[in-house]
Order: sequence, then structure tokens, then C-alpha cells
Amino acid sequence: MSTTDPLFPGKQFISTALEVLETKTTMSGALARRYLQRAAMAGIIIGLLYATNYAIVAAFDTIPAGDGSFRQLGRFVGSVTFGWALIFIYYSRSELLTSNMMIVCVGAYHRRTTWLRALRLLGLCLIGNLLGGLLIAVLLRFSTLAEGGAMAEMSAAVEHKLAYLDGGPAGWVDLLIRAILCNFCINIAMLLVYNGLIDSDLVKCLVMITAVFIFAFLGLEHSVANSVLFGIVGLREGLDLAAALGNVGIALVGNFIGGGLLIGLYYAYVNDDSRWLRN
Repeated sequence: MSTTDPLFPGKQFISTALEVLETKTTMSGALARRYLQRAAMAGIIIGLLYATNYAIVAAFDTIPAGDGSFRQLGRFVGSVTFGWALIFIYYSRSELLTSNMMIVCVGAYHRRTTWLRALRLLGLCLIGNLLGGLLIAVLLRFSTLAEGGAMAEMSAAVEHKLAYLDGGPAGWVDLLIRAILCNFCINIAMLLVYNGLIDSDLVKCLVMITAVFIFAFLGLEHSVANSVLFGIVGLREGLDLAAALGNVGIALVGNFIGGGLLIGLYYAYVNDDSRWLRN
């Protein structure tokens, strides 16, 4: 296990985040097409695992139980299964928008990137994630994989997510808070993975599974996962596009606050020893 500075224990995390940022900035510039491909792979992984989550819920819901206990067990198992999405993304070196929000905020604080370059990186990542998710949505549209109970579960989830927009300011705030907490969970996991204190790959995997489990089981809002879900349901059953865009827009803001500001910017500040050293 690595030794740490007791006053600034997150310096290893900051160092790793800045190294990761340098690679991502180079790829999103000189190797933009390859960066888009890596981002698209993350969208594909999110789409497959998110659809699997709803299929598991639907499968457990077919087990007779008057108290609905098997459905709740299905939600538990589905959320754990979806937790593997972050592991697949991390170890395949794919690019996910929501974790990159943390990385660019660390880089912006330490002036290792400009906000213009950061927005370019995030914009390309979002496009790639959406393209990968769209591919999954198209493939499921022309297969029987998303029929029956699985599609019913996804349609109900879409209806619930779009209902936030109909709830007025209270619904918008609810959606925003769920998006903030969602990406806080994702990026606190990535902080633990990057901080050098965990040597075991097994523990890293458990950290990532737990973070995604919390967001999936509690019904938190992830902008990329929502976009993929809207695509899957929309291509088969139609969709209120304006409401879907509104949901994703608010989720993007909340995800940036939760992962970019509350994790990235916060930990960059509390582990900045430059003023301490000057004193």
C-alpha cells in the first residue's frame, strides 16, 4: 500500500487524474476519431448492461409472490449486474462522459487544461457515448431481445423519468438532485480507484459495483444511461422528444455538479498544497 501525506492524502489521486487528463486531451485532439470510438464503446457497454438490468427485473417479476418480494430481489440482482458496466468501461479503457467530468475539473483547477479544451473533450465524449448507445438501440429494435417484460419495464422507467418534467419546479429539482447524487457515487468510486491506496483489482471492482448499484437501486439519474434508455424505447414505441431532451439536459447539469464540482473540483482544492508550502 502506498504511503500518503497525512495533510494532503489525495495528492496521488490528483497526480493520477492529471496524467489521465493528458492522455484524454491528446486523444480528443490529434486522435479525435479514435477517441470517439472509445467513447462509443462506453455507450455500447452502458446500453447492454442497462437493458440487462431491466430484463432481470422482468424475469424475477414473473415469479409468483403476493408481497412482491421477488420483484425487489430482481431489482437488487439487476442493480448488481449493471454495476459491472463501470468495470467493463474502466478495464477496456473506454471513455465515459460522467467520469471525465471529474477529470477535466481537476485539470482546470490545476491549469493543465482550459475550459474550452475541457468542453471539447466532454462534447466529443458525449457524442461518442450517444452513438454507441444508439447502435444498441437500433440492434435491439430489430431483435426480440427487448420484447415482453423487459420492454414493459423499460417503458415504465421512461414514463417515470419523463414525469419529472411534468412535475414543475419540484420535479425538476428532484431530477437534479438525483443526477447530482448519481455522479457523486460514480466519481467517488473512481477517486478510490485512482488514489493509489487500493492495490487489489478485486477491491477496485467491488468499489465500482457498489457505486453503480447505489445509483441503479435508488433510481438516480445518469445522463448517458437515460439517453440510451430513451433510444431503446423511443425506436420501438415512440417518445416525447422534448421531455426526453429536458430530462437529459437537467441530468447533465446535475451529473456535472455531482462528479465535476463535488468530487473533481473539491478534491483538487483540498489537496492543493501550494499555499501551504509557500507559508
